[in-house]
Amino acid sequence: MNEVLYGEILGPEEEDPKREQRVRRRFWATFRKAARVIPYTDEVVAAYYCALDPTTPNRVRGILLAALAYFVLPVDALPDFLAGVGFTDDLTVLVAAISMVRSHITPAHREAARAVLEDEDIPTGKPFR
Repeated sequence: MNEVLYGEILGPEEEDPKREQRVRRRFWATFRKAARVIPYTDEVVAAYYCALDPTTPNRVRGILLAALAYFVLPVDALPDFLAGVGFTDDLTVLVAAISMVRSHITPAHREAARAVLEDEDIPTGKPFR
């Protein structure tokens, strides 16, 4: 860990198509499992739509995609299967990321989140492309 350089983990993010694909593939399945324990689920889904919106600045998309990728990846600081605490690290990362870029989450993103949370079907399309 002492040999990790700035930029390898926390530096400016360039558009990473693999990260976006990974988030798109795993977000809804992970979200369904975590929805029972995550407060502010509407903000998490709005952040998802903000990250996929091509009009969102790349820096903001990078921050949100990194946080959402951490959320959907099966390996993290606290395994998600630990009852009561498994999603706390994911939640901390998501809250920090959303707090940093909240001004970029638009009413359209929030409306898309509200619509999908009211619907039983999981969306598969690309709402902003």
